[in-house]
Amino acid sequence: MPPAKTNTPRKRKPEVNLETLGLEIGNKPPQALDVEEAVLGAMLLEASCVDMAMEELNASCFYDPKHKMIFEAMASLVTDHTSVDIITVSSKLKAQGNLEIVGGPVVLANLSEKVGSAAHIEYYTKILKQKTIQRDLISASYEILRDSYDESVKVDDLIDKAQNKIFDAIQNSVRKEVQDIGSVINEAMKNIEDMQGNNGLSGVPSGFLSIDTITMGWQKSDLIILAARPSVGKTAFSLNIVRNAAVDHNMPVAFFSLEMPAIQLAKRLMTSETGLEAEKIKGGVRLQDYEWQQLEYKLKDLSKAPIYIDDTPSLPIMEFRTKAKNLVKNKGVRLIVVDYLQLMQGPPELRGMREQEVAAISRTLKATAKELDVPIIALSQLSRQAAQRQGGGGKPVLSDLRESGSIEQDADMVIFIHRPDAVGLSETPEDREKTFIIIAKHRNGQTAEIEMIFKGDQIKFMESNDTLDIRAASMPMESAMNSDEF
Repeated sequence: MPPAKTNTPRKRKPEVNLETLGLEIGNKPPQALDVEEAVLGAMLLEASCVDMAMEELNASCFYDPKHKMIFEAMASLVTDHTSVDIITVSSKLKAQGNLEIVGGPVVLANLSEKVGSAAHIEYYTKILKQKTIQRDLISASYEILRDSYDESVKVDDLIDKAQNKIFDAIQNSVRKEVQDIGSVINEAMKNIEDMQGNNGLSGVPSGFLSIDTITMGWQKSDLIILAARPSVGKTAFSLNIVRNAAVDHNMPVAFFSLEMPAIQLAKRLMTSETGLEAEKIKGGVRLQDYEWQQLEYKLKDLSKAPIYIDDTPSLPIMEFRTKAKNLVKNKGVRLIVVDYLQLMQGPPELRGMREQEVAAISRTLKATAKELDVPIIALSQLSRQAAQRQGGGGKPVLSDLRESGSIEQDADMVIFIHRPDAVGLSETPEDREKTFIIIAKHRNGQTAEIEMIFKGDQIKFMESNDTLDIRAASMPMESAMNSDEF
């Protein structure tokens, strides 16, 4: 008989033992055992000290394992709405099987005698938090060092893990104070005042009044999903948004293009900026002399705009996070666009499980938007059923988002681009340009359906009541050369 198959567990990297590590480098891990005893003793004596300690500390703040067990027993009593004293803590430790381990009731009695003053509890907790941060930084540094020697760890993953470990370590020092309503109202008034000087927008403007009226701009930490069927205009619309923010408002924008090379994106931007036909920018039709002048004149602002393009194909989600962090930190990026979500690579362990991989990508995009405090617009494909559905004018719905329901769940806003012409519903030449921007989900506002115009030859979206200025692009050569614009 063949030998039975055994499931060998995956090897885990050993946890960092601070005591062993301290001996290796000749130093003791940062600790204050006398302060730990003072805090526990104060908690046994004063109910107010219990509340303050529970608000500021957790079990990891105690270095001595016995002290940690005592604190955990106290925390369990607080959760059960039971008072904390020597008798109740002894009973809880006994129930947990830890009373003899910590030294019995006599140890608790000794703790209550070692308190200098319960009034010093705030100072004591501050010391313990500082020691905890020092230990966390040592652990994080050691893990970073260990991973750096591991050739199997990708550099991008290493950088992302290192940043997260250091960030998590210092979060212990951050305390969010309770705010009174008066101070919050003062802050809100200042925010309203600032918005008055910015056309009433609180986020990054889209450049389209009808959209900004509903969204108040793209809001910080929001994940916005922009979805449509292929060749409907997702990339064109997102480039219009990028151009409006960077050129008109001088806001730095990052564009991650997984589908199209940077030079093609640049040509699309040049087409919508100059008003020249797309075929002329692509090189299919020769440019006249006056059109070369028009090209140079109208590209002055675009060429100076703070737009940063990354066209890495099949971009891994962790590499995206690292690049996004650097762009926000070093370039001051205010808006990030990803074209498009389904082309990103999720965690390696989820390869082959497409729905879970897309869900992980979606969650990471939302987490990155929140961490960096910038809006992220992620383009997404729609499933085929959106085009095959009968009724409703062929308009997409939330369930049409492709490959994972978590995209809809993670998104703060879902926007669809619907062109009747793309589903064979246009009858007149005017109908062929008609486009609907459908805000199907809006966590912090209302949903809406906005009618717009899409000029395909110029790769440009317009408000339906706007008049597109294409005079310079269509005027005869002699008129153009005599125009004051050149």
